[in-house]
Amino acid sequence: MRRLLARRMKFHLLGAFFVSVGCAALYKFTVADPRKRAYAEFYKNYDPMKDFEAMRAAGVFESAPPK
Repeated sequence: MRRLLARRMKFHLLGAFFVSVGCAALYKFTVADPRKRAYAEFYKNYDPMKDFEAMRAAGVFESAPPK
């Protein structure tokens, strides 16, 4: 029973480290990278003036009335 806490803590610390690294890698490859690619694809063909004119025509802005 001597040093039981120290032995178990080493095991649990290593386990926690590997689980946290695994979760971080899983998040990066399943959430962060696809999100970055989606934003890059969206802004590749995005025309802010065309979007502004569409919102202006819809009456979204008070300071820029529709034409």
